[in-house]
Amino acid sequence: MSPLLSLDHVCSGYGRIAVLQDVSLSVGKGQIVSLIGANGAGKTTLMMTIAGMPRLSAGRIAFDGEDISQMSTETLIRRGIAYVPEGRRIFAQMTVLENLQMGAYFSPPSKYRDDVEAMFTLFPRLRDRMRQRAGTMSGGEQQMLAIARALMARPKLLLLDEPSLGLAPLVVRQIFDTLVSLRETLGLTLLVVEQNARLALSVSDYGYVLRNGRITLSGTGRDLLQSPEVQREYLGGGL
Repeated sequence: MSPLLSLDHVCSGYGRIAVLQDVSLSVGKGQIVSLIGANGAGKTTLMMTIAGMPRLSAGRIAFDGEDISQMSTETLIRRGIAYVPEGRRIFAQMTVLENLQMGAYFSPPSKYRDDVEAMFTLFPRLRDRMRQRAGTMSGGEQQMLAIARALMARPKLLLLDEPSLGLAPLVVRQIFDTLVSLRETLGLTLLVVEQNARLALSVSDYGYVLRNGRITLSGTGRDLLQSPEVQREYLGGGL
């Protein structure tokens, strides 16, 4: 079975600054794949390159059998890729409901009410706060909203950059339980960048380690959790 997403020898960066160097990876349909690495390794640049900004300077990105290397972000959303950026970046002055409306911009209007109801079922706290300004909510609630807003676009692939950032451990566990549920109930495919390597790999079918803009290690989530290198550098010395 061909992968839903594949990167082949991708190079990317900002102007003359090269960040990603010869990166190849794949994400199978219905998989959760995690990308771990130290700060500055290039993880966010990789996610943004998939999402269309910045453009890759070499290599190829394919999605659902189609070359998307030079497609605009708008086109990628229409094709079925949604991105939840680091730091959530919700529309703080808008209400929860207005944020969801923004997420549905490229979706069929006839599906809007059903999709909003599905988000309120997935995240009940958002229903209670649908008229509240998003910026006044807790960090965990804002992350729920960021994910729900992305899901309003009806994606096939969800890109999540540091979903646990700044959240309490209990909330982080709830967020990851929700991500697993999305895969199991909707067949959604997820690529997750995450500093909490232990948690990310524990729910992932496959994982990649990025170091200085290059993939240095890959394997199943279980195998990477047992890797001495991963244990030493990303899991605090061991399990």
